[in-house]
Amino acid sequence: TLGTTVANLGMSETTFPKPVFAGDTIHARTTVLELRESKSRPTQGIVTFEHLGLNQNDEVVCRTVRGALMMKRPQGDTA
Repeated sequence: TLGTTVANLGMSETTFPKPVFAGDTIHARTTVLELRESKSRPTQGIVTFEHLGLNQNDEVVCRTVRGALMMKRPQGDTA
């Protein structure tokens, strides 16, 4: 989303189900949950993401759902 995020619209459902300890290795996983058109901004859309933080055992240590206003791909761009 680097360079395409116009605005963060908020976070919800934030949880920390497991503790993190010194020496843990943390990685992130992001999933797009929903896409919708912006009614007032034709070149932008609203994306709902789920962000997970996982430890070295692939256990979820944090989770949040984030809404963001994003730039759309230009017309004709299929990349």
